[in-house]
Amino acid sequence: QVQLVESGGGLVQAGGSLRLSCAASGSIFSINTMGWYRQAPGKQRELVAVIASGGTANYADSVKGRFTISRDNAKNTVYLQMNSLKPEDTALYYCNAHLIVIKGPGAGGEDSWGKGTLVTVSS
Repeated sequence: QVQLVESGGGLVQAGGSLRLSCAASGSIFSINTMGWYRQAPGKQRELVAVIASGGTANYADSVKGRFTISRDNAKNTVYLQMNSLKPEDTALYYCNAHLIVIKGPGAGGEDSWGKGTLVTVSS
């Protein structure tokens, strides 16, 4: 089994910064992409940023230039540095990973989600 545990959420004023972290643990053989999604009240979950194992990153247009995703492959951890936060960034932020996990004598792909960390930006 694989667990993703997020941390770093909280309450911040508009214009402030937060750094989210997500650590993956369990029977992991390798991790392909890792990413962050968010879901605001009454809205659908949306992609914020993803990063491949080699470091290539993609961002939602709404966060380009303000958020930076990074990862530490040795620690199976992904980060999201969020600067110039806006009230519309308020949401529950979820970590996601596409992994190869060890299953018995073999291995298989798995799409894993964390439970989320709440980010609240006040105006």
